[in-house]
Amino acid sequence: MSIAQLFQEKSVVFSCEVFPPKKTSPIETVYRTLDQLQDLRPDYISVTFGAGGSAGDNLTGRIAAAIQDQYHIPSVAHLSCVNYTRDEVAGLLDSLKAMGIENILALRGDMDPNHPPKTDFQYASQLIAFIKSRDNSFHLSGACYPEGHIESPDMVSDILNLKKKVDAGAEHLVSQLFFDNDDFYDFREKARIAGINVPIQAGIMPVLNKSQIERMVYLCGASIPKKLARMLSRYGDHPAALRDAGIAYAIDQISDLVASGVEGIHLYTMNNAGVARAIFDRVSTLFTV
Repeated sequence: MSIAQLFQEKSVVFSCEVFPPKKTSPIETVYRTLDQLQDLRPDYISVTFGAGGSAGDNLTGRIAAAIQDQYHIPSVAHLSCVNYTRDEVAGLLDSLKAMGIENILALRGDMDPNHPPKTDFQYASQLIAFIKSRDNSFHLSGACYPEGHIESPDMVSDILNLKKKVDAGAEHLVSQLFFDNDDFYDFREKARIAGINVPIQAGIMPVLNKSQIERMVYLCGASIPKKLARMLSRYGDHPAALRDAGIAYAIDQISDLVASGVEGIHLYTMNNAGVARAIFDRVSTLFTV
């Protein structure tokens, strides 16, 4: 089933994201997370693209296939292209196809100053167009940025680039993290005015660690509203209190988003199934109204 079809069948789609374990950790660690997420019955689970992924050892694909085959939940495999040639991407696509993966979140990927990027793909829209031209059976999703991509000069340019992704074949969009829902609402309105009519899913990142979230904000260009800044200031040095406050903040965000007609919630779990459950238990009824 394509992810876009889920949005036709449900009033609000709920999904989760996990990431492959580091090379120094056994793959079983992510399966322990999935064992617990399975009970939440998310509409789909996405798997981030493991660094150094190759056609011969496509860890992202292996986990995405397990989500479908063992847990019987639709999956989405992330695929980034900044460090790969067209032939290497073709090999990754063949690997995903062989594993039965139908849904891909196509990304450019983050620039790494220690590893000069390959030049075959400069933008995610080019990756999307390449995948569609090579194998139209894949269903493609794209990323969007409620506060604009960190490398974009302005919001107008960012929306125009997003339109290119959709025109190239992205059927569904999932947003980068944000902490002020008004930023998402403003972005959604601009996207619709620009003719972007595919489902737009809100990405929610629970705040559990002060330094981690400050790093994430720095890397992606998201802003920290006053309400969150006060929370970080008061509870930043108290992990248990910050965890509770961060869960409450995410619940408030989700409640407001669903009440305001969001089409889907995508929870960045950071492989913490306990936090995902604490949030879902408080908002699960919102997805059935």
